[in-house]
Amino acid sequence: MTAQVLVKTSDMEKEEWLEHRRQGIGGSDAAAILGMNPWKSPMDVWLEKTGEFTDDESQDNEKMYWGTALEDVVAREFMVRTGLKVRRRNAILKHKQYPFMIANVDRLVVGQSAGLECKTAGYYSTDDWAMGVPDYYMPQVQHYMAVTGYKAWYVAVLIGGQEFKYYKVARDDSFIRELIQAETAFWKLVEERTPPPID
Repeated sequence: MTAQVLVKTSDMEKEEWLEHRRQGIGGSDAAAILGMNPWKSPMDVWLEKTGEFTDDESQDNEKMYWGTALEDVVAREFMVRTGLKVRRRNAILKHKQYPFMIANVDRLVVGQSAGLECKTAGYYSTDDWAMGVPDYYMPQVQHYMAVTGYKAWYVAVLIGGQEFKYYKVARDDSFIRELIQAETAFWKLVEERTPPPID
């Protein structure tokens, strides 16, 4: 792994964890910055990072609660179905060259240059997962590969509480170059407190 540890997260309170997340661009921010997140805009991310607006992640809602609660279930089922072993990485990682690029990964795959992202999705999302990982999650896993230097990332999902799928996403260096360029430009706007353009 080429990433550096920004901070260890073992026994860290949620508010402190959220504060560290505001100090950089995480995997869940990547799609929004690229305009690929159906639920969040670049402006939303900018407002969070500049402290102008606090995301509702500081307050658990039902969807987030079950996503967190079922993460272990998804990780265990992934190990059962693949025969692979995964482990936690209890730290927020940062890119060596671009320290504003941070990653709080779900799991790392033992013995591989790969990680695992655990997802839960409602039944209405079944079609989104029919052909593979939805486009709006691709920037997240490529961001994690950019930070860690890893060559692949698995995405496992429990859909509607009763359908399990997993996919392997290969590192895409061309996409990562574009992602780094976009995140660098975005972080400059955060540092300068200049709002991003609204499409």
